[in-house]
Amino acid sequence: MTGLEHAFAWIEPFLREYGVAAAFAVVFFESFGAPVPGESMVIGSALLAAKGDMNIGPLLGAVWLAAVLGDNVGYAIGRFGGRRLVLRHGARVGITEPRLVKVEAFFKRFGGEIVLVARFVVVLRQLNGITAGTVAMPWAKFLLYNALGAALWTAVWGYGAYALGHHMTALLPWVHRFGYALVALVGVVLLVVVAVHLWKRRSYE
Repeated sequence: MTGLEHAFAWIEPFLREYGVAAAFAVVFFESFGAPVPGESMVIGSALLAAKGDMNIGPLLGAVWLAAVLGDNVGYAIGRFGGRRLVLRHGARVGITEPRLVKVEAFFKRFGGEIVLVARFVVVLRQLNGITAGTVAMPWAKFLLYNALGAALWTAVWGYGAYALGHHMTALLPWVHRFGYALVALVGVVLLVVVAVHLWKRRSYE
C-alpha cells in the first residue's frame, strides 16, 4: 500500500461518516498550522464525489471557504499575537523558528505572489496566513491573493481529482513532481489575463 493509499484508508471513514463537514474541518485546521492531511482530504473527498458518494458542488465550496477562513485565522494569530506567541506555542504543531524565518524571507521577497501559490507547498500551506500576519502584510492584499490561491488549489486538487476519477491515484506522483511549477505558471497567466480583461473594460467605459 502506497503512502497515498494509506492516507485515503484513514480518511475515507471520516468522509463517509461526516461528509463535507469532515473535509471542511480538516482543511480549516490545516490552514493555520495544524498537522492534518488537508490536501489528501480534498483529493479523497473528490474521488468519493467521482463515485457518486458525495456532491462535488458543496464540497468544492466548503473546501474553498475552509481554506480562506483558516488562513485568515492564521493571519489574525500572526498579526495580533506576534512572532513571540507563534513561536511559544507553535512548536506543538511543528512551527519552529527556523521554519518561520525561511517562510518570512519568502514573504518579504515575493509578497502577495507567494500567498497565491503557498497552498501548493507543504510548509507554506500551513504557515502562509500566520507569516503574512507576522510580517504585517496589509489584510486586504492578503485576503485577495489568499482567496485566489485557495480557488486555484481547490480547482486543481478538488475538481481536478473529481474529473480524473480513478486515474488520479496513478497520476498523483507525476503531479507532485512537476505540478507545482505548472500550477504556479497557470496561476500567473490567469491573473494576467484577468488584469488585462479588466483594464480593457475600463478603457472602453
